[in-house]
Amino acid sequence: MMNPRVLVLPGWKGSGPGHWPMRWVAAHGYSVVEQHDWQRPLRGDWLMRLEEAVIDAPSEVALVAHSLGCQQVAAWAAYSRNSARVRAALLVAPADMQTPVLSQALPSWSPEARQRLPFKTVVVGSENDPYCSLASAQALAMSWGAQWVNLGPAGHLNAESKLGDWPQGLALLTELLKD
Repeated sequence: MMNPRVLVLPGWKGSGPGHWPMRWVAAHGYSVVEQHDWQRPLRGDWLMRLEEAVIDAPSEVALVAHSLGCQQVAAWAAYSRNSARVRAALLVAPADMQTPVLSQALPSWSPEARQRLPFKTVVVGSENDPYCSLASAQALAMSWGAQWVNLGPAGHLNAESKLGDWPQGLALLTELLKD
């Protein structure tokens, strides 16, 4: 079986070169699903970009998402006829669209998609993520039918979290992709 194409889905405002997903892209040749507008993300636009990326992939894909990208994966899976092309998803530091700062800034992303995802999924969260409480992250993982991984007090699991190349995350992805 071919290795899947890994599609990286950054969150709101994108990811800089020091953030682990971009380091993975540079080190492993993964593909970033680029958005037309990182600053004012509209759910429909982001879902169509993911749909295009999955359709354009020459084989099945694996999704690696951070923050709002996790919500993108869940919302996309709720309607796409191409979700069977996804082998697995690693969803890291999901955004809780119920938090006031996110619900006010990103109104097109409510309500959250809470259905069981049709592919193997691991959700990784933190005990002190300002954009998603531990309880909310665990509830999302449960709703999505995902395995839950708690990284302890690690913030939003972004560049400020000092994860570097984040080998633990890469090990989670590797394990997730085993048949």
